[in-house]
Amino acid sequence: MTDARRWMEHGTQLFLSGVTGLDDAGVAAPSGLPGWGRRHLLAHVAANAEALRNLVHWAETGEETPMYASSDARARGIEEGSQLPAATLLAWPRSSAEKLDAAMASLSDEQWAQLIVTAQGRTVPATEIPWMRAREVCVHAVDLGTGVTFADLPADFLVALGNDIVGKRSAVPGVALRLEAADASAVWDLPGADAPVSVTGPLADLVAYLSGRPHDLSTTDGSPVPVLPAWL
Repeated sequence: MTDARRWMEHGTQLFLSGVTGLDDAGVAAPSGLPGWGRRHLLAHVAANAEALRNLVHWAETGEETPMYASSDARARGIEEGSQLPAATLLAWPRSSAEKLDAAMASLSDEQWAQLIVTAQGRTVPATEIPWMRAREVCVHAVDLGTGVTFADLPADFLVALGNDIVGKRSAVPGVALRLEAADASAVWDLPGADAPVSVTGPLADLVAYLSGRPHDLSTTDGSPVPVLPAWL
């Protein structure tokens, strides 16, 4: 959990630094996520911190407190948040992140071991919360499109994220792949019906590819890498 807290703090600072100084036009600009502008991304990251604070409350009190009342409520909250005035919207990710960090800081070892349920229905110990938040802020710091890339994320986080994504993708076999980082000790195999396609490249590009983000990869024979389905 120590690593996840460190990654969470790093990603939060990257995200907040990326939005600092944006004017109204900058806030209204497109993000790196198809169909979402920066307004939606800002609202999503801010609302995610509040939702994770519900899980912290669950861990602290034992009172069942889901992240969201429903998937519709989650979507509605993001849409409504995206319509806030620019100054209010820009302040929301910072204030919600600070409240989440303060809430986590108050948990005892016993409370961190409390089982909670994620928005995807997984039952996990509360120690999973920092990782869930690290994944959100780190990846979405890139999605903001303000200059942060996967190469700006810690290498050990990228390996952990790659492991996480490969675990999820392996549950639904598709194109068989063997991915090998040229600059780190990371090799991933994705199952599929045919012989695996080999891809070697920088760790940052491999994880960007796995997550469905832009990358500069090709297969070992120089052809384009296979298109992957959505990750989340």
